[in-house]
Amino acid sequence: MSTIHVDVVSAEESIFAGEADFVVLPGEAGELGIYPKHTPLITRIRPGVVRIKQTGKTEEDQVFVAGGILEVQPNTVTVLADTAIRAKDLDEVKATEALRAAEEARRNAGSDLEIAKVEAEMSALAAQLSAIKRLRGR
Repeated sequence: MSTIHVDVVSAEESIFAGEADFVVLPGEAGELGIYPKHTPLITRIRPGVVRIKQTGKTEEDQVFVAGGILEVQPNTVTVLADTAIRAKDLDEVKATEALRAAEEARRNAGSDLEIAKVEAEMSALAAQLSAIKRLRGR
């Protein structure tokens, strides 16, 4: 069986690099499944979980992304994420506190630009909390 090389990177660090049998991630128009020899593609991704089935492993690696860009070439998948966090490193308490702070900032926002920025942050935090609950079986 052929494999595909997968790189998941954020502005801060490389989160994942390795060979995989397939990758599933949240595309703008719905969930995308990428297998080796996939047609080239560039698209935006929305906040959610990237699932990577590594070659030779039974469990999938999971990474939360807060949006970004996906580039697919026949033998390579590159996820350029705004923010990327390994599923095991997600912190529900921290995300809940950040969402509360963002809600307060939304109430105090003075301009349309501030409101838009805060609402984008709130959307990513809500997706993160949803991912945490789904990953932890709640």
